[in-house]
Amino acid sequence: MIPVSEKELRESFVNCSKGEATRINPPGGLDRLPWQDLDFLGWRDPKAPDRGYLVVEHRDRLVGVSMRVPTGVRRSLVKTTVCSICLTAHPGTGVSLFAAPKAGASGRQGNTVGTYICADLACPLYVRGKKFSALGARFEESMTLEEQLARTMANLEQFLEQVFKP
Repeated sequence: MIPVSEKELRESFVNCSKGEATRINPPGGLDRLPWQDLDFLGWRDPKAPDRGYLVVEHRDRLVGVSMRVPTGVRRSLVKTTVCSICLTAHPGTGVSLFAAPKAGASGRQGNTVGTYICADLACPLYVRGKKFSALGARFEESMTLEEQLARTMANLEQFLEQVFKP
């Protein structure tokens, strides 16, 4: 992903109002992020920990998606969960259910789409081995790094298609 400015981040959001986008707390140190290792930018809002954001190049434009961790969701008794985007296994609360309002009229009517994602939204760093879950190394796969990254982005694209679906 190419480095983006705070203004570009705020303008990219497709599933919230312009007013909501101006209140988003972007990640600190945008100029110091490891952009070369980020296929998409994901972060949690430190001032509102139930909120998360994804920004990615989608259909030849920058697209931002605002998400929430729903309250009152019961966690499974399973001790390890797997991110549906990057397939990284995490113990305990390392994966969260994120619900994103749909884009457009459907979202304004309250419709959402959800998926389980690494709680810190750092999927590209896990796939590249730049960050590790509390379980340690990722599963050893026969796929190349490029194939794993392509799978991660395909999974993210499926989620985005659901956000855009009326």
